[in-house]
Amino acid sequence: MERKILAATQIQSEALTFIANNHQDIVNEVISTIAKDKIVVVGMAQNPVVKKAKKILNAKNMQFTELSYGNYLSKWQERLAIKLWSGWPTFPQVFIDGKLVGGAAELEKFLEK
Repeated sequence: MERKILAATQIQSEALTFIANNHQDIVNEVISTIAKDKIVVVGMAQNPVVKKAKKILNAKNMQFTELSYGNYLSKWQERLAIKLWSGWPTFPQVFIDGKLVGGAAELEKFLEK
């Protein structure tokens, strides 16, 4: 299934530059981490669903790398840049072997297979 994304030709050049540079350091950190580590959980502090995903992985003795960006009151713009990059609307974002699995519920289903 192809994901619908606004075509670059439909975005003015100044806006396209802003989009491309928006918290690119954070996005690059996520990209490089999922390229080198088998399991990566991207999330935020105080989020119970992020904690659930980590609990699922810990229960199966699966080692993972956690990237945490702020909490409910901070770093929302950095987290938004990650969401825009991945297309996944919530946290956590769980990556296994470089592929986005989804959140905690999707992780649970994935590991049942």
